[in-house]
Amino acid sequence: MPEPTRAMRLGVAGPVGTGKSSLIGTLCRALSGELRLGVVTNDIYTQEDAEMLRAAGVLEPDRIRAVETGACPHTAIRDDITANAIAVEDLEADHGPLDVVLVESGGDNLTATFSPALVDAQLFVLDVAGGGDVVRKGGPGIARADLLVVNKTDLAAHVDVDAELMVEQGRAARDGRPVVGLSRRDPASVGELADWVRRTYAEFRRGALVPSDPGPMAPHSHSRDEDALVHGHRHA
Repeated sequence: MPEPTRAMRLGVAGPVGTGKSSLIGTLCRALSGELRLGVVTNDIYTQEDAEMLRAAGVLEPDRIRAVETGACPHTAIRDDITANAIAVEDLEADHGPLDVVLVESGGDNLTATFSPALVDAQLFVLDVAGGGDVVRKGGPGIARADLLVVNKTDLAAHVDVDAELMVEQGRAARDGRPVVGLSRRDPASVGELADWVRRTYAEFRRGALVPSDPGPMAPHSHSRDEDALVHGHRHA
């Protein structure tokens, strides 16, 4: 079977503040010596995540591209992937061949999922500061993403959360799909995350990685402020 002619696209989703950008930075530091990496970030009105990663020096600045979605972040990773697909293709055209492009969703809720037309695999990020019960709340991203990351485990004692229990509950909620408890200050957990990316990339290179659809967003609503009309919609 011929090797793929493009980079593996790895989606990184999860609610606001769970540490998606810092996780991407951690992966870039761990893997940039062996894999050719690129990053595409999503924010609604800014390029803040991309700017933070560029300032951190985790990759050459132009290998980090930003998409301003202008609307619901999940729309740009699931309903209309055009902006992200173009950003990934431009990145590969300018700096290819690349091995892996990480696509970060704008901070979203517990059910945000990537279109399998955009990414080859998806990891979903929660953090202990979000509460010990958040894993049990479930949702497509938690239950069926290729990897669940329980992030910031080093903060667990400060927020009265049992991080090991969160990881165990994640495994139970995911029918055996992998879960990593991560602290960027813990080399062993960083190594576990990096090894998962290495294995997934090797599977992609063999042509054995089949993108799966974790499932659509649940029906939900948006409003700008208390006086604004609520806009409700479904993602089929």
